[in-house]
Amino acid sequence: MIAEPNTASNLPSQKENAVHDETAPESAVQNGSSVRNGNLKTPSEKRKVREQCENIKRNSSSSRRVSQLQNGEVVEAVTLFEVVSMGKRAMQSVVDDWVEAYKQDRNVALLDLINFFIQCSGCQGMVTAEMFQSLHKKDVMRKMTETFDEETGLQYKKFMAYPWILTVTWPVDTDNKDYPLIRTGPYWKKFKANFCEFIAVLVQQCQCNILYDSYLMDTIISLLTGLADSMVRAFRHTSTLAAMKLLTAVVSVHLNLDVNKHNAERLYEVEKKRTSGKRTNYRLDQLERKRKEYERKLLEIQNMMNAIFKGTFLNRYRDVIPEIRATCIEEIGSWIKTYPDGFLNDSYLKYIGWMLYDKQAEVRLKCLLGLQGIYSRKELVSRMDLFTSRFKDRIVSMPLDKDHEVAVQAMKLLMLMSQNCEDVLSTEDCETLYQFVYTTHRPLAVAAGEFLYKRLLSHEGDEEVQPEGGGKFGASTDRLKRLISFFLESELHKHVAYLIDSLWDWAGKFLKDWECMTTLLLKNAEEDGEALSDAHESALIEIILATVREAAEGHPPVGRGAAKKILSVKEKKIQLEDCTKITEHFIMVLPQLLAKYSTDAQKVANLLQIPQYYDLDVYRMEHLRKHLDALLREVKDIVAKHSDMSVLEASSRTYYILCSEEIAIYSQVDRARTQLIDELMGQLNQLLDGFWQKEEGFCTDAGEISQMHSALRRVAAFHNAHDLTKWNLYDKTLRLLVFEMEHGSLPVLMILPALQCMYFSLLWQLTAVSENSPKETLFTLRRELRCFSQICMCFLHHKEKDVREKAFMILCDWLLILSHQDSNNNEEAVGLLDYLPSTSLQEKLLLFIQKHVFMEEEEESKDLTEEEDRKDESCKLDDLHKKRSLLAAYCKLIVYNVVEMSAAAEIYKYYVKTYNDFGDIIKETLSKTRHNNKIQSTKTLILCLQQLFQTHAESQDSSSSVDFHSASFTNMKELARRFSLTFGWDQVKSRESVAMIHKYAYLQRYIAEPLPCRGDEWQPLIWYRNSLLANEDEESSVLGSSGELSPVGTSKMSSFKRKLSNGSLPVTSQTEAEGKAPDLQCSSQLASAEGKRRKRLKSREMHLQEHLPFLCPGGLQRRYCKDEIKTEDVSKKSQAEDTTEDVDVDVVSADQDS
Repeated sequence: MIAEPNTASNLPSQKENAVHDETAPESAVQNGSSVRNGNLKTPSEKRKVREQCENIKRNSSSSRRVSQLQNGEVVEAVTLFEVVSMGKRAMQSVVDDWVEAYKQDRNVALLDLINFFIQCSGCQGMVTAEMFQSLHKKDVMRKMTETFDEETGLQYKKFMAYPWILTVTWPVDTDNKDYPLIRTGPYWKKFKANFCEFIAVLVQQCQCNILYDSYLMDTIISLLTGLADSMVRAFRHTSTLAAMKLLTAVVSVHLNLDVNKHNAERLYEVEKKRTSGKRTNYRLDQLERKRKEYERKLLEIQNMMNAIFKGTFLNRYRDVIPEIRATCIEEIGSWIKTYPDGFLNDSYLKYIGWMLYDKQAEVRLKCLLGLQGIYSRKELVSRMDLFTSRFKDRIVSMPLDKDHEVAVQAMKLLMLMSQNCEDVLSTEDCETLYQFVYTTHRPLAVAAGEFLYKRLLSHEGDEEVQPEGGGKFGASTDRLKRLISFFLESELHKHVAYLIDSLWDWAGKFLKDWECMTTLLLKNAEEDGEALSDAHESALIEIILATVREAAEGHPPVGRGAAKKILSVKEKKIQLEDCTKITEHFIMVLPQLLAKYSTDAQKVANLLQIPQYYDLDVYRMEHLRKHLDALLREVKDIVAKHSDMSVLEASSRTYYILCSEEIAIYSQVDRARTQLIDELMGQLNQLLDGFWQKEEGFCTDAGEISQMHSALRRVAAFHNAHDLTKWNLYDKTLRLLVFEMEHGSLPVLMILPALQCMYFSLLWQLTAVSENSPKETLFTLRRELRCFSQICMCFLHHKEKDVREKAFMILCDWLLILSHQDSNNNEEAVGLLDYLPSTSLQEKLLLFIQKHVFMEEEEESKDLTEEEDRKDESCKLDDLHKKRSLLAAYCKLIVYNVVEMSAAAEIYKYYVKTYNDFGDIIKETLSKTRHNNKIQSTKTLILCLQQLFQTHAESQDSSSSVDFHSASFTNMKELARRFSLTFGWDQVKSRESVAMIHKYAYLQRYIAEPLPCRGDEWQPLIWYRNSLLANEDEESSVLGSSGELSPVGTSKMSSFKRKLSNGSLPVTSQTEAEGKAPDLQCSSQLASAEGKRRKRLKSREMHLQEHLPFLCPGGLQRRYCKDEIKTEDVSKKSQAEDTTEDVDVDVVSADQDS
């Protein structure tokens, strides 16, 4: 609160009131007119303070400051700060009340306003005021100090707020902790907006007279300038925001005055042309006086603007606090946009350009937003040439910013620069920016899509200009060709879905022109020499598929966006209309496209994915049935021609989509499907019969092998989506696989599809198990399941790598399915068919992972050409992808408890070594297992580290101690550190896991096996606590006992626990006090000896700390009893640090003994 000086500003002859000693802040405290804000409890105290410090003198019409009688009770008025904080009243009326008070007594009102700014800074201290009219300038400057008094623990600041010198005193412990601008909660969420609104309305209401009285603004500007120079963040932040908003409001006043001045000048010129009369001369004099008055006010306003800019902005735009820097940059952008004649020059633009390099994303974002407001206006861009040339490279690089929002706004700014600045972006710049359409962050990709569409695809006049021979699709065809050319030149052919998604918001109408796309594909080169090339046709088909998927699904592709988008009612309506449009068009066109490209596997595979987005109800119309027959006929021909798996799977899925029993065309499609499968099985049976009729049982002809391979692949592709059980495929493939197990002479091309067919056959049988299935069927199926598992186990050691990997993947999926089946609520079937891997099988799976995933194959150094080196890198990437798939399949078995969780210890050993390749998979496994079972997961981590340490110890020379500086031990420490980081910062969530580390790792040093509880203490825990305080001799004596603690040891422990308490002994009953008498007798001895022990443990800890293989969060004291874990909060920081040090010493010792 502010104490009013005893002298008014209109009495300069009076002496200074309450002059304070500049070196003694206590003077402010002793001043009788000073009060401390925040310590007033009762209404009488509050009333007394208001009368003394605020001198509230308002007229009877003032609704904010006058006490009113309501319901017979006196309701006290509130301060400006409280009114603005609550925001429950119109700011206009609040400011009007203050203006009326200022007109009556400007000193009192001004002190009230000063107090408002101090309170908005969150100051809970005292504010005193003294007059300085009688002081010389040198004395005034000598009082401008900011000092911390170590004796009183108070910090105070003296600064000038014309016509006073203000002294603010506050406790140092409240500095920078909390103030209204950064407070959270519903009460404070609108404070900043209310605060800024108050300043804007205040200037607006004072712009007629009060603003130019050379008193109000001088005081406010000097006050805010003084606070902005403070070392206290709350003062700097609040005053800087107020000063910037004040300058923004003053700029608006300047614009209004400028308009009024020009109007007055025009009126003066009009009147001057009117020739005669005294009245005319009087009018001219009146207009001349008004014009000069406007000029005087403009000069004063300009001086105010310069004072605020130089006094606050220039000192704070490089402030250490990013919020303050962001506020300055945001407002200068507003000034330039609002008043370009005064601020749009390089003297002000340079500050925005410099802050584009700021380390904080918030500041960079404000710079970009400010520049967007400037570059969006063509009339301003011509004055930005120097700035553009100087900072263009920086802006072009900002879409790569690590902050997503900054990158998005940078791309939008570049879009504006491209539109309004001619040739500002080079071709290289544009090509770089185009590639952002493939980024995974969708807002940035959409902004880049706008840039690409408007810069490259959409040209002005495209709709009006029709190329020769272009027909009605002339403009769309040109755009489409440009899009295809861009897609091919980018050489990112697998990312077409990302490209379409980026352009969808800007070119949706163009991308839905499927009639134009298909017409371009079906053009005959003989009729039109502009037909597409083969590469362009492939790209266009990929674009068609991507647009159909985007329109039908309505959400971004996989990898762009966390979850599927929730569509609104309008969006759902558009989606349904698009699906209908897709169906009606492609029902007629798709058979023609399939017929044209039937020999091209890649094009056919993409085209066959379109029917899955059909609205199948459209087929109800009879005139469309003929098109369905054409589609089925083309698909059948494609299956007969191709053996490529992508084509066969797409064909199988097409039949699956069209064979839905709910639609009218089911019977028609089902007949076609049955006929096709009969033909496929007939071909396979014929080939198998010829194969088994050979004397050697093996066909050596490459053509026959290729035919068998193709037939098996076709059947496997259809068996994946359709139930082929009635064709008895299991027995046919079983005979092939058994023959391979016995003779090992089948080619890989036959083994892989046969293994896949057998797997699908068993899955369909397992799915068909119902509640009424007979036991004979269940026993037969069980026998087949066991047989298939044995075949996969045998193939884990096959000579061919592809067979080994295929068998492992199928076996992992098979075990996962069998262990989590429900068999349609048939408990008997679950019991018979349930299959958990045996210990030997688990060992084989683990050995397979260690051998084929983590073991690096030796590579021979070869001199390769550039083309061969590129192919080699591609092979390495494919191999890495296969290894990741193998590891992920095995980790799923661990996560879903199919294999023992302890098996994960072998996987965790490679966490650090293979972090770049498999770190994400291992980390996710660790997270999932901890979620399933915290205790068992922790035991697995301990087991991993113990095994590593044991291996390290065995590798050392038996005659020497363990080498703590070797590479293996360093890697072990790093692994332990990574494990510790996975526990997180929440000690409550991780306390069970940490307790398990103590119980099963640390305490193993002191006991051979768990001991029972005694009383309120778990016996091993007592041993552990004593070991932290005792020296080596005492440890030996304790360990040599028979499990019972001596009275001295017990007393030491009890005293140590009391020492770590909150500073006083706990309140105990008389019986407990008698039982603890020995503890009290020896507590004084322990207090003197404990410091010496600490020094010995400290030196020992400093020597061994770097060898620590475990990291454990401190701050919790554990107590164990009957397998329950109780946690006691530790209140003192020093206690947590001492406990951590003791634990560290014990950990190293435990590891050494192990």
